[in-house]
Amino acid sequence: MVQTKSPYWQKVVDDAQKHPAVPGLEKIPFFTMAPMEAVTDSVFRRVVAKAGGPDVYFTEFTNARSITHPKAKFTVQGRLSVAESEKMPVAQLWGNRPEDFEAAGYDLKERGYEAFDLNMGCPAATVVKNGGGSDLIRHFEDAKNIIAASKAAGLTVSVKTRLGFNQIDTFDEWIPFLLKQDIPLLTVHMRTRKEMSKVPAHYEYIDRLLQLRDEIAPHTLIQINGDIKDREAGLELVRQHPGIDGIMIGRGIFENPFAFEITPREHTLDETLALLRMQLDLYDQFTSEFGPMHFQKLKRFFKIYVRHFSYASDLRVALMDTTNTTQVRELLDQFDEQWAAQKAADTIAITTK
Repeated sequence: MVQTKSPYWQKVVDDAQKHPAVPGLEKIPFFTMAPMEAVTDSVFRRVVAKAGGPDVYFTEFTNARSITHPKAKFTVQGRLSVAESEKMPVAQLWGNRPEDFEAAGYDLKERGYEAFDLNMGCPAATVVKNGGGSDLIRHFEDAKNIIAASKAAGLTVSVKTRLGFNQIDTFDEWIPFLLKQDIPLLTVHMRTRKEMSKVPAHYEYIDRLLQLRDEIAPHTLIQINGDIKDREAGLELVRQHPGIDGIMIGRGIFENPFAFEITPREHTLDETLALLRMQLDLYDQFTSEFGPMHFQKLKRFFKIYVRHFSYASDLRVALMDTTNTTQVRELLDQFDEQWAAQKAADTIAITTK
């Protein structure tokens, strides 16, 4: 079993072994929820935790410079907010100036964070234009300086990246370079920046990544990201590629809020809609503390909960026309009444035959 120099990530590895044994695996991988812009805030992290959360959460990514900049630091409070009931997440930062990451590290430490992750894989044009995210794949020296500066505060520093910027074979230089930077965890999204999420993840390169790790930095954990829908899919990927330490799930959570469930089971509509109601309540609480949030962003979550049942499409259409959480709750109440009446009618029809 791979051992890491980081007490933080070693505990994550050790805790994962306390989960029920998995047939065909000697070592159980840890599971994390990917950092996603306007998705993985404190509100949604708590909803996922209720559904059966991962071993580790990541925040939505935050501009390193904004954390301590006099004119911007107050606007990131919500991004880095962690509720008392939450498991402390790993903060994810982006940018291209080492001094910003150094200052941010000390700020995160004061906030109670134990670890933060460097975003070297985001494909968004705005991020790349500003020299952050996957643009760092083209600037090795900048990446090296950022990693070094990030360690100043003494927090655990990891990196998330892609196979390359435009070309896949870039990883033969880029990944070894990162492995030589003495990081405890390297997460690789198995596509290039150019590919975005438009092609299947290149799992065929996983074994090569593991080989590079074993040769260059055996104490570095390798986590795989891309096209992994749920825990079962992640476990199967590890069976096929022994040596993977962690599995990161991103968009899969939009298909199944119970994606991290250790023992998968069928869930009722009532359970699913209860999660939506929970998110509405937490959204209102969050808004009262940090100021108005864009309601339009909340709408992207409706499809997670409203699917795979009769009249789901009708309810989704109605929900998308709402403008506030009060209207959403009213619609859900109306649906509950209609759904109960429908189930009662079906029962009567069955028993009278």
